[in-house]
Order: sequence, then structure tokens, then C-alpha cells
Amino acid sequence: MQPETAVVKVSAGAQPAAAEADTKMLINGVSVYYKAFRAIKEIDLPVYENRVTAFIGPSGCGKSTLLRSLNRMNDLIPGARLEGEVLLDGENIYAPGQDVVDIRRRVGMVFQRPNPFPMSVYDNVAFGLRLLGLRKKSVMDEIVERSLRAAALWEHVKDNLGQSGMALSGGQQQRLCIARAIAVEPEVILMDEPTSALDPVATLTIEDLIQTLKEKFTIVIVTHNMQQAARVSDFTAFLSMDDDRAGYLVEYGPTMELFTNPRKKLTEDYITGRFG
Repeated sequence: MQPETAVVKVSAGAQPAAAEADTKMLINGVSVYYKAFRAIKEIDLPVYENRVTAFIGPSGCGKSTLLRSLNRMNDLIPGARLEGEVLLDGENIYAPGQDVVDIRRRVGMVFQRPNPFPMSVYDNVAFGLRLLGLRKKSVMDEIVERSLRAAALWEHVKDNLGQSGMALSGGQQQRLCIARAIAVEPEVILMDEPTSALDPVATLTIEDLIQTLKEKFTIVIVTHNMQQAARVSDFTAFLSMDDDRAGYLVEYGPTMELFTNPRKKLTEDYITGRFG
């Protein structure tokens, strides 16, 4: 728990109003169950295009569950089920007949701990392209380079693309995972505490990268770090738990407004470190 004197500094950069951004995804009345346990309940939330949306809240409030619902990763958990809708460009990704593989291409995921595959840097980035059936080497080479450049990693690895991805530093491994995610040209990138296992220098590198990536991608990030949410996000959703341990949405809005003038006392208590 943070001390009561904790202060979160918010970037002075312009915070976009919702009216200035298009809705890329829309969460409508979403509840997620793991067998009989309801992890999150009746959440309504927009995700705006080419913006960074942060999910914050105490441990166990369902932030990662909500994040995984945006590309149906919860489908991989036995007993998990979802009620409500998640719309991507107006289309319900949970509707019958949806191609889940294509949904996960369009909505990529970067996990908490870097998880490069036990293969070369090149093959890590090319992995998804090969799954999609791409075989032409010249095209593959171009996409691999472009993805590594976009992930701010090209200059570090360009002379040794054959080295194992697992031989890179932690921060470089996470950027490799980001390069792997963007190689298949997703529209949305989900990031589940992507810097929690990294040192402060690597963390700031990833945060700078997020600001660059949002020019092309829509990004949703789960973070326990209030300073990070304030630094990188345009919009913030604060979740908490009811007595039944189900996560619910307390407050959502532009990050600067939520951190400097929260509407709910519970939000103020959390961001100032009174609980969490």
C-alpha cells in the first residue's frame, strides 16, 4: 500500500476529449465468470481509437480479466464465460461464428513478463506471419525490419538477427514481444502490466514506445503503477471490488480529469494511496 502522502503527477500534455476520438471498442454490460465465481460485473466502457486507455485498481479487482475479454483470451480458461458484448468496430467479437484466430490477430496481446519464443530474433517476429501463410522472404524481411524499428529494437539487433531472442535483456525481450505483436498488423494492442518485471530505465523506454505506437494502434494497458498510468494514458478506468469480490467500474474518464478532479471519493482515496 502506498503512503497517504503519495502524489501522482500528471503529464501536462493535452488530454483529448472523448468527442475528439472515435470509438474503436465498446464494452457493453460485460460480466465474466470463472465457473460460479463472478470476476467482473456489468462493466460499460469505451476504448477510443489511437488513444491509450489504462485500467487501474487494487489487486484482484478484475483488471486483467477485463483486458483478456477484449480478445477472448479468457476462452482458454476452463469454466470461463462472458455475459454482455464486446464490440470491435461495431461488431460483437463474441457473436456466434466469429473467427477467434482473426480476432486475436486484430487485437494483439503483450504479457506481464517478456515471453520470447526459444528461437532467433528474426523467427520470433516472423512467427505470426508464417502462421498467416506468408512465405515470400523479401516481404518477410521487410515486415520484420519494420516491426523491429517500430519497437525501437532494430539498431540493437540488426547485425545479429540470428541470435536467440532469449539472449536479449529483459527490456529488449519485451520490445521483441511488442515487435512480434505488431508484425501481424493488429488494430488494438493489449498490454498486461508490460513493465512490472523491468528496471526503471527499461520501463521508461517501453513507456516512450507506447506514446509512439498509439499513432498507429489503439492501446489498452493494465498497470498497478499510478505514475505510469498518469504518464502514458489518455483515458483511465478505475476498478474496485464489491463485498462479493466481483470487480466493477468505479469511474472512467480522461486521465488528467480522473487524477486531478475525481468524481468519486473512492477514486480519490485510491490514487492518493489511502487504500490499494
